[in-house]
Amino acid sequence: MAGEREVIFEFVQIGRTVKVTAVDTTSGIEASIVGDPAAGEPALKRLALQKLTYVLERRGRGGT
Repeated sequence: MAGEREVIFEFVQIGRTVKVTAVDTTSGIEASIVGDPAAGEPALKRLALQKLTYVLERRGRGGT
């Protein structure tokens, strides 16, 4: 479908927090967030994806 992209997520436990990195497979651009594991995987993925979309838009590569 048009406008969709493939994103890979990486979760790394760091003490009592988790670092979530979202990587756009087409451009190789990545964005990371640090959050509370209690928030749950779907919420952390959503936040990392929102940040990746923001970074892609700032770099002029579209986001949707």
